Amino acid sequence: MKKNILIISFLMAALALPAYAVEDLPQNFKGFNLEGYEDDGKKAWDVKGDNADIMGNTIKLTNIDANRYGDQDVNLKAKNGVVDKASGNIHLEKDVVITAKSGVKLTTDALDWQKEKDLVSTDDKVFITHEKMDASGTGLQAQPGLKMAQLDKDVTVKMNMENDQQKLPQVLTITCDGPLEIDQLKNMAVFNTNVVAVQTGRELKADRMEIYFDTQAKQIKELICIGNVRIT
Repeated sequence: MKKNILIISFLMAALALPAYAVEDLPQNFKGFNLEGYEDDGKKAWDVKGDNADIMGNTIKLTNIDANRYGDQDVNLKAKNGVVDKASGNIHLEKDVVITAKSGVKLTTDALDWQKEKDLVSTDDKVFITHEKMDASGTGLQAQPGLKMAQLDKDVTVKMNMENDQQKLPQVLTITCDGPLEIDQLKNMAVFNTNVVAVQTGRELKADRMEIYFDTQAKQIKELICIGNVRIT
Protein backbone atom coordinates (compact mmCIF):
# COMPACT_ATOMS: atom_id res chain seq x y z
CA MET A 1 0.00 0.00 0.00
CA LYS A 2 2.86 2.37 0.76
CA LYS A 3 4.09 2.05 -2.81
CA ASN A 4 0.59 2.84 -4.05
CA ILE A 5 0.38 5.95 -1.87
CA LEU A 6 3.76 7.08 -3.20
CA ILE A 7 2.28 7.44 -6.69
CA ILE A 8 1.17 10.93 -5.71
CA SER A 9 4.73 12.00 -4.98
CA PHE A 10 5.91 10.48 -8.28
CA LEU A 11 3.14 12.27 -10.12
CA MET A 12 4.13 15.62 -8.68
CA ALA A 13 7.75 15.25 -9.77
CA ALA A 14 6.70 14.32 -13.29
CA LEU A 15 4.25 17.17 -13.65
CA ALA A 16 6.89 19.72 -12.74
CA LEU A 17 9.07 18.80 -15.71
CA PRO A 18 7.42 20.59 -18.63
CA ALA A 19 7.25 23.94 -16.81
CA TYR A 20 11.02 24.06 -16.47
CA ALA A 21 11.86 22.25 -19.68
CA VAL A 22 10.05 24.37 -22.25
CA GLU A 23 10.35 27.85 -20.75
CA ASP A 24 12.71 29.19 -23.41
CA LEU A 25 11.64 27.20 -26.49
CA PRO A 26 11.13 29.17 -29.74
CA GLN A 27 7.73 29.43 -31.42
CA ASN A 28 6.31 26.26 -32.97
CA PHE A 29 9.20 24.02 -31.96
CA LYS A 30 8.71 20.53 -33.40
CA GLY A 31 10.18 17.23 -32.29
CA PHE A 32 11.69 18.63 -29.09
CA ASN A 33 13.86 16.44 -26.84
CA LEU A 34 15.26 18.08 -23.68
CA GLU A 35 17.30 16.86 -20.71
CA GLY A 36 18.25 18.17 -17.27
CA TYR A 37 21.03 17.19 -14.88
CA GLU A 38 21.79 17.40 -11.17
CA ASP A 39 24.79 19.35 -9.85
CA ASP A 40 26.78 16.11 -9.64
CA GLY A 41 26.19 15.39 -13.33
CA LYS A 42 23.51 12.73 -12.89
CA LYS A 43 20.58 12.89 -15.27
CA ALA A 44 17.57 14.36 -13.45
CA TRP A 45 14.88 14.40 -16.14
CA ASP A 46 14.13 14.29 -19.83
CA VAL A 47 11.07 15.34 -21.79
CA LYS A 48 10.20 14.90 -25.45
CA GLY A 49 7.18 15.46 -27.62
CA ASP A 50 5.92 16.21 -31.11
CA ASN A 51 5.27 19.92 -30.80
CA ALA A 52 5.66 22.89 -28.44
CA ASP A 53 3.64 25.90 -29.54
CA ILE A 54 4.41 29.09 -27.59
CA MET A 55 1.70 31.74 -27.77
CA GLY A 56 2.32 34.66 -25.43
CA ASN A 57 2.07 33.38 -21.87
CA THR A 58 0.87 29.91 -22.90
CA ILE A 59 2.83 26.88 -24.05
CA LYS A 60 0.89 24.07 -25.73
CA LEU A 61 2.50 20.62 -25.87
CA THR A 62 1.49 17.50 -27.80
CA ASN A 63 2.35 13.82 -27.23
CA ILE A 64 4.31 14.42 -24.03
CA ASP A 65 6.69 11.70 -22.84
CA ALA A 66 8.66 12.71 -19.73
CA ASN A 67 10.87 10.87 -17.25
CA ARG A 68 11.97 11.89 -13.75
CA TYR A 69 15.02 10.08 -12.36
CA GLY A 70 16.12 9.61 -8.77
CA ASP A 71 15.18 7.42 -5.82
CA GLN A 72 11.86 6.66 -7.51
CA ASP A 73 11.92 6.81 -11.33
CA VAL A 74 8.64 7.84 -12.93
CA ASN A 75 7.34 8.19 -16.48
CA LEU A 76 4.58 10.57 -17.58
CA LYS A 77 2.66 10.42 -20.83
CA ALA A 78 -0.18 12.62 -22.08
CA LYS A 79 -1.59 13.55 -25.48
CA ASN A 80 -1.87 17.27 -24.72
CA GLY A 81 -0.56 19.72 -22.16
CA VAL A 82 -0.84 23.46 -21.49
CA VAL A 83 1.67 25.39 -19.38
CA ASP A 84 1.01 28.87 -17.98
CA LYS A 85 4.45 30.53 -18.00
CA ALA A 86 3.50 33.19 -15.42
CA SER A 87 2.04 30.90 -12.75
CA GLY A 88 3.82 27.65 -13.64
CA ASN A 89 0.47 25.84 -13.53
CA ILE A 90 0.08 22.84 -15.84
CA HIS A 91 -2.99 21.20 -17.38
CA LEU A 92 -2.71 17.74 -18.97
CA GLU A 93 -5.44 15.94 -20.87
CA LYS A 94 -6.19 12.87 -23.00
CA ASP A 95 -4.68 9.53 -21.98
CA VAL A 96 -2.77 10.83 -18.96
CA VAL A 97 -0.68 7.95 -17.60
CA ILE A 98 1.82 8.05 -14.71
CA THR A 99 3.96 4.91 -14.29
CA ALA A 100 6.48 4.38 -11.48
CA LYS A 101 9.42 1.98 -11.64
CA SER A 102 7.81 0.02 -8.79
CA GLY A 103 4.93 -0.85 -11.12
CA VAL A 104 2.37 1.57 -9.72
CA LYS A 105 0.27 3.18 -12.46
CA LEU A 106 -2.19 6.06 -12.35
CA THR A 107 -4.46 6.85 -15.30
CA THR A 108 -7.02 9.61 -15.82
CA ASP A 109 -8.43 11.79 -18.61
CA ALA A 110 -7.20 15.17 -17.33
CA LEU A 111 -4.99 16.47 -14.54
CA ASP A 112 -4.05 19.89 -13.12
CA TRP A 113 -1.09 20.99 -11.02
CA GLN A 114 -1.31 24.33 -9.18
CA LYS A 115 2.26 25.32 -8.42
CA GLU A 116 1.67 27.84 -5.61
CA LYS A 117 -0.78 25.61 -3.74
CA ASP A 118 1.34 22.52 -4.38
CA LEU A 119 -1.91 20.81 -5.38
CA VAL A 120 -2.57 18.04 -7.92
CA SER A 121 -6.24 17.64 -8.84
CA THR A 122 -8.77 16.30 -11.31
CA ASP A 123 -12.56 15.98 -11.42
CA ASP A 124 -12.35 12.95 -13.71
CA LYS A 125 -12.29 9.23 -13.03
CA VAL A 126 -8.97 8.06 -11.59
CA PHE A 127 -7.53 4.52 -11.68
CA ILE A 128 -4.56 3.39 -9.57
CA THR A 129 -3.17 -0.11 -10.06
CA HIS A 130 -0.44 -2.23 -8.50
CA GLU A 131 0.32 -5.92 -8.19
CA LYS A 132 -1.85 -6.36 -5.07
CA MET A 133 -4.25 -3.43 -5.28
CA ASP A 134 -6.61 -1.70 -7.70
CA ALA A 135 -8.32 1.55 -6.72
CA SER A 136 -10.71 3.83 -8.56
CA GLY A 137 -12.71 6.93 -7.75
CA THR A 138 -14.02 10.15 -9.21
CA GLY A 139 -11.98 13.24 -8.41
CA LEU A 140 -8.48 13.44 -6.95
CA GLN A 141 -6.78 15.98 -4.72
CA ALA A 142 -3.23 15.63 -3.41
CA GLN A 143 -0.51 17.71 -1.79
CA PRO A 144 2.67 15.69 -2.37
CA GLY A 145 4.72 17.69 0.11
CA LEU A 146 2.38 16.59 2.90
CA LYS A 147 2.31 12.97 1.67
CA MET A 148 -1.49 13.02 1.63
CA ALA A 149 -4.11 12.31 -1.05
CA GLN A 150 -7.85 12.03 -1.44
CA LEU A 151 -10.17 10.26 -3.88
CA ASP A 152 -13.34 12.33 -3.68
CA LYS A 153 -16.26 10.00 -4.37
CA ASP A 154 -17.56 6.68 -5.75
CA VAL A 155 -14.50 4.85 -4.40
CA THR A 156 -13.73 1.16 -5.02
CA VAL A 157 -10.59 -0.56 -3.74
CA LYS A 158 -9.72 -4.21 -4.36
CA MET A 159 -6.85 -5.84 -2.44
CA ASN A 160 -5.39 -9.31 -2.92
CA MET A 161 -5.19 -10.83 0.57
CA GLU A 162 -3.79 -14.20 -0.53
CA ASN A 163 -3.32 -16.75 2.24
CA ASP A 164 0.36 -17.75 2.15
CA GLN A 165 -0.37 -21.19 3.65
CA GLN A 166 -3.39 -22.18 1.58
CA LYS A 167 -2.32 -20.27 -1.54
CA LEU A 168 -5.94 -19.30 -2.12
CA PRO A 169 -6.77 -15.87 -3.49
CA GLN A 170 -8.95 -13.84 -1.13
CA VAL A 171 -9.97 -10.52 -2.59
CA LEU A 172 -11.05 -7.82 -0.16
CA THR A 173 -13.29 -5.27 -1.87
CA ILE A 174 -14.09 -1.98 -0.13
CA THR A 175 -16.47 0.63 -1.50
CA CYS A 176 -17.62 3.96 -0.12
CA ASP A 177 -19.38 7.13 -1.23
CA GLY A 178 -16.23 9.01 -0.32
CA PRO A 179 -13.95 10.59 0.28
CA LEU A 180 -11.09 8.12 0.67
CA GLU A 181 -8.25 9.81 2.56
CA ILE A 182 -4.72 8.42 2.33
CA ASP A 183 -2.03 9.41 4.84
CA GLN A 184 1.38 8.04 3.90
CA LEU A 185 3.06 9.28 7.08
CA LYS A 186 0.69 7.23 9.24
CA ASN A 187 0.43 4.30 6.79
CA MET A 188 -3.33 4.52 6.92
CA ALA A 189 -6.41 4.98 4.75
CA VAL A 190 -9.81 6.28 5.86
CA PHE A 191 -12.99 5.34 3.98
CA ASN A 192 -15.99 7.63 4.60
CA THR A 193 -19.76 7.33 4.14
CA ASN A 194 -21.61 4.07 3.40
CA VAL A 195 -18.51 1.92 3.68
CA VAL A 196 -18.92 -1.73 2.65
CA ALA A 197 -16.13 -4.32 2.88
CA VAL A 198 -16.69 -7.77 1.34
CA GLN A 199 -14.43 -10.84 1.47
CA THR A 200 -15.34 -14.47 0.71
CA GLY A 201 -19.02 -14.04 1.49
CA ARG A 202 -18.52 -11.96 4.63
CA GLU A 203 -19.72 -8.37 4.65
CA LEU A 204 -18.86 -5.51 6.98
CA LYS A 205 -20.63 -2.14 6.89
CA ALA A 206 -19.90 1.11 8.72
CA ASP A 207 -20.12 4.88 8.39
CA ARG A 208 -16.33 5.16 8.62
CA MET A 209 -13.52 2.65 8.31
CA GLU A 210 -9.88 3.24 9.25
CA ILE A 211 -7.29 0.80 7.89
CA TYR A 212 -3.69 0.69 9.15
CA PHE A 213 -1.08 -1.11 7.05
CA ASP A 214 2.01 -3.14 7.82
CA THR A 215 4.13 -1.91 4.92
CA GLN A 216 6.79 -4.60 5.32
CA ALA A 217 4.34 -7.51 5.30
CA LYS A 218 2.11 -5.69 2.80
CA GLN A 219 -0.92 -6.63 4.83
CA ILE A 220 -3.61 -4.91 6.89
CA LYS A 221 -2.45 -4.52 10.49
CA GLU A 222 -5.60 -3.06 12.02
CA LEU A 223 -9.12 -2.20 10.90
CA ILE A 224 -11.36 0.14 12.92
CA CYS A 225 -15.05 0.64 12.11
CA ILE A 226 -17.06 3.58 13.47
CA GLY A 227 -20.80 4.24 13.28
CA ASN A 228 -23.66 1.87 12.42
CA VAL A 229 -21.36 -1.16 12.28
CA ARG A 230 -22.97 -4.34 10.93
CA ILE A 231 -21.37 -7.72 10.17
CA THR A 232 -23.03 -10.33 7.96
